[in-house]
Amino acid sequence: MRFDIITLFPELFAPLLTSGITRRAYEGGLVEVHFWNPRDHAEGNYRRVDDRSFGGGPGMVMLAEPLFKCLTAIRAARQETSPAPLVLFSPIGQTLNHGAVAQWSASAGAVLLCGRYEGVDQRFIDQYVDLQISLGDFVLSGGEIAAMALLDAVARLQPGVLNDEGSHQLDSFNPALDGLLDSPHYTRPEVWQGHAVPPELMSGHHAHIERWRREQSLSLTALHRPELLDQARQLGKLSRQDEVSLQRSKASLTDAAQAASPKKL
Repeated sequence: MRFDIITLFPELFAPLLTSGITRRAYEGGLVEVHFWNPRDHAEGNYRRVDDRSFGGGPGMVMLAEPLFKCLTAIRAARQETSPAPLVLFSPIGQTLNHGAVAQWSASAGAVLLCGRYEGVDQRFIDQYVDLQISLGDFVLSGGEIAAMALLDAVARLQPGVLNDEGSHQLDSFNPALDGLLDSPHYTRPEVWQGHAVPPELMSGHHAHIERWRREQSLSLTALHRPELLDQARQLGKLSRQDEVSLQRSKASLTDAAQAASPKKL
């Protein structure tokens, strides 16, 4: 798997590639990462890669020609019979989610374009960009952080990267959890500042532990991301026992809210 990253600031990626558990993916060659600076393909003494926007307005726009020359060099270096997709990180892109990350993790990689300034000349986007991706409804200074997010999410799904091969299968949004949120986690000591670990986790009864985790996952998802619960229900992922647990959890929350509300005289 190979990712070629077009960026004006390749130095930003150094900590990502050399720190944490996911560095195994890069050091071991499971995920190859190559950097390309458009400035190296710009003309003139100043190697200019941006200019003012036609029609006026604040900010600068990335020039199409240096990006085109940079992309041409990447295509030659990759020597692919089927060109890898060129991905631009932008606000109009599809929001990155677990399903998309899983698809990327099984792919041959891509060319990632990290925009800067007010954006990229639309003519380059229209001609060469295959896909646009967004991290969410907010604006970053550039696409580098979004590219790092994609690289990190893809790297941790590669075999042998995590200490526990099955670790990522119990992540939030994973199909193994039916797309729901993960349950809470606890570690030593058993009692911390007067708060004990839930007794179910200390029981040693694996079936009871798994059921407790499932119920916690259901409750957390219903409380914080109910749309994920609706999706799971539509896909037939919720059992009758799950629905009973949800009703019980809903009743408990209602009772707690009523108990906390001021009493009328």
